[in-house]
Amino acid sequence: MGLPRWKGGAPFFHPGSPMPECLVFRVPAQHPADVSEVMGLVASGAVDVTEIVAIFGKTEGNGCVNDFTRQLAVMALETALATALGCTAAEVGARIALVMSGGTEGGLSPHFLVLARRDSPAVPEGKALAIGTAFTQEFRAEEIGRMAQVEATAAAVGRAMAEAGLTDPADVHLVQVKCPLLTSARIAEAAARGHGVATHDTYASMGLSRGASALGIALALGEVDREHLTDSAIGTRRDLFSGRASCSAGIELMRNEIIVLGNSQGWTGPLAIAHRVMDDGIDLPAIRGVLTDLGFLEAGQLPPHESERVIALLAKAEPSHDGLIRGRRHIMNDDSDINATRHARALVGGVAAAAIGRTDLFVSGGAEHQGPDGGGPVAVIARVRD
Repeated sequence: MGLPRWKGGAPFFHPGSPMPECLVFRVPAQHPADVSEVMGLVASGAVDVTEIVAIFGKTEGNGCVNDFTRQLAVMALETALATALGCTAAEVGARIALVMSGGTEGGLSPHFLVLARRDSPAVPEGKALAIGTAFTQEFRAEEIGRMAQVEATAAAVGRAMAEAGLTDPADVHLVQVKCPLLTSARIAEAAARGHGVATHDTYASMGLSRGASALGIALALGEVDREHLTDSAIGTRRDLFSGRASCSAGIELMRNEIIVLGNSQGWTGPLAIAHRVMDDGIDLPAIRGVLTDLGFLEAGQLPPHESERVIALLAKAEPSHDGLIRGRRHIMNDDSDINATRHARALVGGVAAAAIGRTDLFVSGGAEHQGPDGGGPVAVIARVRD
């Protein structure tokens, strides 16, 4: 059954009719291809494989261009899910958004988040977690990091919001995107067709792709004006950003995969989501603010019973370009041995883990146009009712 019918701008339900419910499961991974715990959810009956709409994964690679742990995890998931669904691996990728984010520096723990949608008995109890997904077309290499990617992402965010029944952008708390990057082969293929690309630096292409995707989210949610967006603004206008975008680039795809998460009266279930924007990598009050928004009362680190109410924390991490955190120098941008985004993930991961009391947190590096320079959005999905 589709979404509940809408009447007069508010959800209208027939007594006893089902409502959509968003389920989120967090499971550990022993290595990038270890999908046993994901498939264990299916085997146990916790979720039907046909209900799964997206899977987020934190893998222990370097998070850079050559991080093949993302692709390995996707291949393992597609293979296992194809068997369960009775379809091909390619068909799995066409129906389920697989968002792998490389890099578990510091104490971060590799894990998967399985997001599903099912129809449940209609028990309206206020707004509940809602999910919608959409995909762009596959991009040509010359479109990555440019306005074509911005516009396509904005349109896809609109489709995902419609699927989730989220008509008010204020009800959207996170838009997760997996986006492509440029490789030498992709750059050469574009050149053979007579087209130039946004950059010949393959690592820089990750940032431009994330940035274009984030600006597409900002455009869709009304956070930026279209008149300010140009190819030249991508990656340079740090004053233009979304406070609800989380974008991760990878070699394993050529399209954008979009997952919109928000709260809606048209959904049921015990879960809800909230977000804030971290001004810098040590903005603990922003994380505490999200927890307060979700009804957590503890002022310090969450005790174990409260920590387990947190199903997922998703945050972006980015070193500030001026080399300072609250006026004090950091060396993240100057380390020639370890990429700056890896430092940033470790820093934000440590701050977030200290607040939540757990290390299986989805902290993603590279926050171009995702929050202010040196900061980034942070969102928490939690159980707010029994």
